[in-house]
Amino acid sequence: MLLVAHLVLLALALPAGLACLYLLVATLLSAALPVPVRSSRRLQFDVIVPAHNEAAIIERTVASLKKIDWPADRFRIWVVADNCSDATASLARGAGAQVRERHDTSLRGKGYALQYAFRASLDEAWASAVVVVDADAEVSTNLLEAFAARIETGANAVQAHYGVLNPMASWRTRLITIAKASFHIVRSRARERLKMSCGIRGNGWCVTHELLRKVPYAAFSLTEDLEYGIDIGMLGIRVAYADEAHSDADMASGEQVARQQRQRWEGGRFQLIREKTLPLLAAALRRRSAICLDLALDLMVLPLSYVALNVIALMAAAGVLSMWLPEFHGWLKLSAVLALCLVVYVLRGWQLSGVGAQGLLDLARAPGFLIWKVVLMLKPHKSREWVRTDREGD
Repeated sequence: MLLVAHLVLLALALPAGLACLYLLVATLLSAALPVPVRSSRRLQFDVIVPAHNEAAIIERTVASLKKIDWPADRFRIWVVADNCSDATASLARGAGAQVRERHDTSLRGKGYALQYAFRASLDEAWASAVVVVDADAEVSTNLLEAFAARIETGANAVQAHYGVLNPMASWRTRLITIAKASFHIVRSRARERLKMSCGIRGNGWCVTHELLRKVPYAAFSLTEDLEYGIDIGMLGIRVAYADEAHSDADMASGEQVARQQRQRWEGGRFQLIREKTLPLLAAALRRRSAICLDLALDLMVLPLSYVALNVIALMAAAGVLSMWLPEFHGWLKLSAVLALCLVVYVLRGWQLSGVGAQGLLDLARAPGFLIWKVVLMLKPHKSREWVRTDREGD
């Protein structure tokens, strides 16, 4: 029985320990990155905004893109009005964007809209690279400069920071802001410092035409961004991280909309974990690729809430056993160390999030947030269609 108990604790400790070690290393390597040398400002970009029934906010997004500090004759704003039944197309035109309307009721989803736009950009051969910005986003004025500076030094894919546009809307958006700072800034800075791939996040990313010809876009899952980042990573091509630029989007402050978003995001991530982890590990061995190995490890590190629940389960089991047998005290100490690693990682995310003392107080809600997420993920969500997320102003 003692052997069985130790094996159970080992089964709990192994995934928790590996995940916490990965996150601790990322935290230790999360200092600010140097800004690259300024570009020649000669590259031409197609900035693509995939939109499905976004009449309420598309003008705001186009207005933000028009403020980008880049020669006006060297970037175009394309809004892909995909299967829209509202005034998205006309409003985008009125705001100054070029509009491509797509109607295909059988092939629906953001991935198909992007594939359509990328092919059109390649066919016209006007731009050197394409940039993807969500229809509810606002970008920093240095977005194209950050991309160009890295492309001119050899990068073929770049991801800017994907932040939160409305962090102070509610406790929920503040927690999301902290989570994004932990996941996007902490981990991306570390991976960039190690010359790994930070992956693609769906908003505020750029790929060159050269890369699109080499790896045609064919990502149609619920997390099409992550999928394409893995597709190019399988060939040893990394996504560089532009720490100084950002594209911020609205996050849901209400429970119902947040539930829909979370189901899509994490359901899609678990699908990719099942489908891509083993191929990435195989490619890492076959190609001796550190990039593939890192992408596999990043996939295997579950969302923070699940890692936290893993550590809590280890701590609870070790605590109960330690009440009777002192030989289990070592497991209890290990669980405390792992919990400390998570706390350090989250606090670093809070520090970088900019939500201040209010965000720190909101972290007290984290246990309830964990329970909410677990209950949420027990409910199946199989839709692959492009479902528009309700916005704060709806």
